[in-house]
Amino acid sequence: MPRDLVVGNGNVLINFDHGVNMRDLYFPMVGMDNHIAGHRCSIGFWEDGCFSWLDEGTWDKKLGYQDDALVTLVQASNFALGLDVQLQDAVHYRHDIFLRRLQLTNLESRTRKIRIFFNHDFSLGGFDVGDTALYDPALGVIYHYKRDCCFLINGLAQGKRIFQYATGLKRFGSAEGTWRDAEDGWLEGNPIAHGSVDSSISLEMNLEPGAGDSLWYWIAMGKNFQEVQDLNSLVFEREPSALLEETASYWRNWVHKRDWDFADLPPQVSDLFKRSLLVVRTQCDNRGAILAANDTDILMTARDHYSYMWPRDGAMIAIGLDRAGYPEIPLQFFRMCVQILSEGGYYLHKYNADGTLGSSWLPWVRNGEPQLPIQEDETALVIHAMWQHYNLYRDYEEMESFYHGMIRKAADFLEHYRHPVWKLPLESYDLWEERRGVFSFTSAAVCAGLTAAANFAELFGDSRGSAYRQAAREVREGMEQFLYSSNCGRFLRGVYIEGDQLAPDLTLDASLYGLFSFGVFTADDPRVVRTMEAVQDSLWVKTRVGGLSRYTGDWYFRKSEDPAKVPGNPWLLTTIWLGEWNTAKARSREELVLARGLLEWVADHRMESGILPEQIDPYSGQPLSVAPLTWSHGAYILAVVNYLDRYRDLGH
Repeated sequence: MPRDLVVGNGNVLINFDHGVNMRDLYFPMVGMDNHIAGHRCSIGFWEDGCFSWLDEGTWDKKLGYQDDALVTLVQASNFALGLDVQLQDAVHYRHDIFLRRLQLTNLESRTRKIRIFFNHDFSLGGFDVGDTALYDPALGVIYHYKRDCCFLINGLAQGKRIFQYATGLKRFGSAEGTWRDAEDGWLEGNPIAHGSVDSSISLEMNLEPGAGDSLWYWIAMGKNFQEVQDLNSLVFEREPSALLEETASYWRNWVHKRDWDFADLPPQVSDLFKRSLLVVRTQCDNRGAILAANDTDILMTARDHYSYMWPRDGAMIAIGLDRAGYPEIPLQFFRMCVQILSEGGYYLHKYNADGTLGSSWLPWVRNGEPQLPIQEDETALVIHAMWQHYNLYRDYEEMESFYHGMIRKAADFLEHYRHPVWKLPLESYDLWEERRGVFSFTSAAVCAGLTAAANFAELFGDSRGSAYRQAAREVREGMEQFLYSSNCGRFLRGVYIEGDQLAPDLTLDASLYGLFSFGVFTADDPRVVRTMEAVQDSLWVKTRVGGLSRYTGDWYFRKSEDPAKVPGNPWLLTTIWLGEWNTAKARSREELVLARGLLEWVADHRMESGILPEQIDPYSGQPLSVAPLTWSHGAYILAVVNYLDRYRDLGH
């Protein structure tokens, strides 16, 4: 189940599903410890013997956000229960406090006493061993704690604190959890439990006929009792309504720091652009990691997740953020990249948010021979992104430290990790992490990375610059000679080294957009035009949904066995890339119509809340795989900025 809503502040990230269940809670680093790990922290309502969880089918829900803010806005109605509920959720922009406001409206013509239940299925540190849940009678709050992680849970309704509470065992022996205790409308008040535990609290409200009122609920997060008690005191001192409002105000000012003129783009495109900025921010840890995705439902597929930093994904997202006017996030990312570069001058597969090495399926040996388990484009694109950043912000001293701390070492690797005859990069894994060879996307990235390194070297008076620039020229010439097929009239996805021969890979692949995107060839180069036209014609999904698939025969989450009609599921990212090509090759504003149409297509296929998944079902259009995918949102940011720049350029 995709994550329909996300809120965070760079220390905390919280994800909700369509039932408004809290499903993921990362703290104190985005992408590291997930203290729910995909289970459910749910909301329930009871009155006069009737109980309903908010994720049940009897609720009619509309999920979204306040305009231009990281504050959710959910409307939910249950006519059988006679209740209308509005929820607003946020993580305070500066303090590690989750805030929730519920506005309840009594739809019946009688006075009613409503109990609202909140269940906490936490597994601190990501595993349910050694947790403690307890009730503190002095403060009237619930704590969950283990090691250096402590949560304090509290609430306020019509001037009253927590009405009832319970702690207990979950998913152990015959114990289901205190959520089951809640369903009769009465919590038994067990004050402490340890091991695999959960807790529930209730608040009580009296509602007159047709009337409404609000309640507040919050979770303070810290290392120990004192930290969370201080945050709890802050909520009372400042009042939760003020904390929520200042959070909404902060994000509105953040997303509007630049006065955007969206030219001829329709509102759904500009709205998704701003929502993408906010969503990307939630997926960026304050210490520099830009995480690929933090939707743990993918665990059901492979018992692993996307909560890692791929240097390539991070670099491409950083370019979009820089172009949109948010250099502070890329700078933190670059600082992290300096620290994690290997001694050999390359990046390995992926990394945890704290910079430690992530899990991998790229082997270190093949056919009995050792090999580097890398995707070389990851190393190259970080350098490329750094030069794009410098071109915009001219932060000379910062870049000088990056050059000596990382860029030169990585550029030396790129220069030497090439075939002595063909001058192309040696074999590495493609950006889809599925095959090992010499690919057009990787080669274009390496050429761009070497060019960026040459620019930096010349900027800082390093004689290595000429060698880097020569290597970039040789890679480009190698691409023209060995990665372009005159028989096909287009560039190849790649080639495979077989002895002293190169075996062509004729598969059409959306990643061929890298040929022009990284500045190696122009978008209107006839060879690029023929390549991208072939990509567009062959990889467009020929159903009512449309969209561009990754490559012919894509197997990942495949929904069709008709490759002529559905070569693969449509991806948001690849469809955005096709729009980028149409933007780059346009020679008049009239020619931008195709690019604008693809930006609109992506906006039309976002989730109700504005979240972009990785891919969608080719028949139903429903989200597939993880959501949100940070790269989908990052690519959209860059595509809109490029479109607006092109629109202005073509007006002269």
